[in-house]
Amino acid sequence: MTTATVTELIRELKAAGQTLACCESLSSGLAAAAITSVPGASAVFRGGLVTYATDLKATLAGVDPEVLRKVGPVAAETAEQMAAGARKVCGADWAFSLTGVAGPDPQNGHPVGEVFLGIAGPEGLLHSHRIMPEGQTHLVPGAVDSQPIRVLNGDRAEIRTRSVEYALQKVLGILLEQKAGKGR
Repeated sequence: MTTATVTELIRELKAAGQTLACCESLSSGLAAAAITSVPGASAVFRGGLVTYATDLKATLAGVDPEVLRKVGPVAAETAEQMAAGARKVCGADWAFSLTGVAGPDPQNGHPVGEVFLGIAGPEGLLHSHRIMPEGQTHLVPGAVDSQPIRVLNGDRAEIRTRSVEYALQKVLGILLEQKAGKGR
């Protein structure tokens, strides 16, 4: 994992006087470790939640149990609520979340490599993204609409690492967009 993205992310958060938190499921602390491996992280990183078990997404991160019942732990809405919950619990300006299936086996109809990122920011700004590298698709066996969905390829470690890298790059990109918007 590259420290250049994290270093720039920390620099941008410091310059904006803002803080960051995370809520991790499939990455189970990998993102927090990546952030805190860079000197100066303590100035901006508030902390994180590891909500690996589905029930902890509700009890620690505040995900609506009805959302978990209806869409499950691997969904955009779940990722959004995880990020919003981490932001609130950790008292941060920004928070992101990662939930998905790292493998080795599919989970509740979700293929290995299906990952969702949630981002919450000031004024409750929410984003969610299905992490999907170009050209990588997987047919979900037994899916009603039989449409392929894009998934991350690789083994468990690669899926987790790529998810964290994507999340950190996406949060940095949003911060840079925010900064450019204020400069106008």
